[in-house]
Amino acid sequence: MNKPKIIAYLKPSCGWSNGVRAVLRKYDLPFEDRDIINNPIQRQEMIEKSGQMLSPCVEINGKMLADISGEEVEAWMLANNVVVPNDLVPDAPTNQPCAHEMPESRPLNLGVRR
Repeated sequence: MNKPKIIAYLKPSCGWSNGVRAVLRKYDLPFEDRDIINNPIQRQEMIEKSGQMLSPCVEINGKMLADISGEEVEAWMLANNVVVPNDLVPDAPTNQPCAHEMPESRPLNLGVRR
């Protein structure tokens, strides 16, 4: 099977971006990792190609997948015969937000007044 051409518009450290990287590593797929935080030109290119500002965005063989998780990238690649299923486990969570987007944990209030 030919390796697809993949351009991934990602943040350097973000749960969603790391999930995309983990899926691409799981299938041993080479990809261009374009930093949209430290390179404004790459960010602008992502916005122009995807038509929106949210990331990650992954372009596979010219098809743009916008605002997508690693889990969704994997599902799309399997559905479109870009990869074949394997039993490998990704080396990072594939559907997790960035740390600053994680919901805060709050203690349960079971009707007890303080």
